[in-house]
Amino acid sequence: MRYEPVIGLELHIQLATASKLFSPSSATFGAEPNAHVNEIDLGFPGVLPVLNAQAVRFATLFGLAIGAEINPHAFFMRKNYFYPDLPKGYQISQLDDAIIRGGVVTVETADGVRKVRINRGQLEEDAGKSVHDAFPDRTGIDLNRAGVPLIELVSEPDLRSAAEAVAYMRQLHHLVRYLGISDGNMQEGSFRCDANVSIRAAGSDDLNPRVELKNINSFRFVEQAINLEIERQSDLMDSGKAVEQETRLFDPDRMETRTMRSKEEANDYRYFPDPDLLPLDLAPEWIEETRAMLPELPQARAERYRQDYGLDADAIQFILQMRDMADYYDTLTAACGDGKLAANWMQGEFARLYNEHAGSIKDIPLTAARFAGLLQRVQDNTISASAAKKLLPQLWAGDATADELIDAQGLRQVNDDGQIAAWVDEVIAAHPEQAAAYRAGQGKMLGFLTGQVLKRSQGQANPKTVNALLQEKLKA
Repeated sequence: MRYEPVIGLELHIQLATASKLFSPSSATFGAEPNAHVNEIDLGFPGVLPVLNAQAVRFATLFGLAIGAEINPHAFFMRKNYFYPDLPKGYQISQLDDAIIRGGVVTVETADGVRKVRINRGQLEEDAGKSVHDAFPDRTGIDLNRAGVPLIELVSEPDLRSAAEAVAYMRQLHHLVRYLGISDGNMQEGSFRCDANVSIRAAGSDDLNPRVELKNINSFRFVEQAINLEIERQSDLMDSGKAVEQETRLFDPDRMETRTMRSKEEANDYRYFPDPDLLPLDLAPEWIEETRAMLPELPQARAERYRQDYGLDADAIQFILQMRDMADYYDTLTAACGDGKLAANWMQGEFARLYNEHAGSIKDIPLTAARFAGLLQRVQDNTISASAAKKLLPQLWAGDATADELIDAQGLRQVNDDGQIAAWVDEVIAAHPEQAAAYRAGQGKMLGFLTGQVLKRSQGQANPKTVNALLQEKLKA
């Protein structure tokens, strides 16, 4: 029997705020265990949570970016469960009245386009972390993460393969980094995934019991875990056994999923409104003010690059890898007036220098305006493209302009047809055998003769003019 996977994802996106969701403790990663913890995080009696306004702004920006409705009257719930890294005995979260409602994420894969509906996006605080390998005979608890702000984004079960799930994850990972609301660092736990997986007979509308795969923190592991779980459930159904609803862990070393606990339902957590927090009251004007903060979104920007500059998919992917990179490209294009030329140079020598010397666009010493000055000299034939490639590292490392470097090194091209024709005549006369070989059909000799002309001109002759005049004179 053929089975169809039915997959929904819950993404946990840590927001890039300086402090936690309900306390002034630092939300920065990497401190000594339990260094970023105060009485609110620990749930001491008598303390009161205070909502982080920046986290609300970030959640609203994200919801607007995916076309969701922003709930102006969202409220917070207590999700009750007992675990060593949850010091209060409950997590402050949201449920049906979450801040983000609805929305659609359109995903493109090799198999086609999939529209993934969003059920909700809820603001919530993270739990702490159990550390199992710090001591030989006991588990340590690090509460630095306790209270860190998250968006838990819950999709509808609209995904139909592990590849689609990864494509959906990648798109949202790119979006949150592009918006600047999360660093998306998966190794540090800033972007994590729970995958809900079930299978059903192909063509059926039934929803079978689902299995939740918990806390997966890489794209590769998500794909592997989902495919393993589809295979496991298929084997169970083929043998006539039932798939039980449960939570499982993925073990990448043993390439298997294994039972963690039976899957809870919402009523198991005894949700109730948090009595210490007022409902949110987001004015329409505040929501529209936040909408005005949205940058041009990646899909709209990609379409503009295709339509206006004729860029291909590889160029667009490179430019849009970061919002700062796309902003740099737009400034460069505006200054030099040629989007295709700007993209070609950014993908070439610029990319090499960036990978070698820059941690981010903000670290680049070469401004887009100075870079455009170099491209303009290629456009107006002041210098050749090969000369510009030699100059770019110098332009990157120093403060001189392109014109200053060109003049200092005597690199301005000679575009005088009469002077170039004289050099061409001298080279043909000096190399009669190669000229005869070209006339006899050995086309590669043209490259040799062109090189000789450029050498005679000390690299100042315009290569295009050299090539054209050589062909003209050799045919004559």
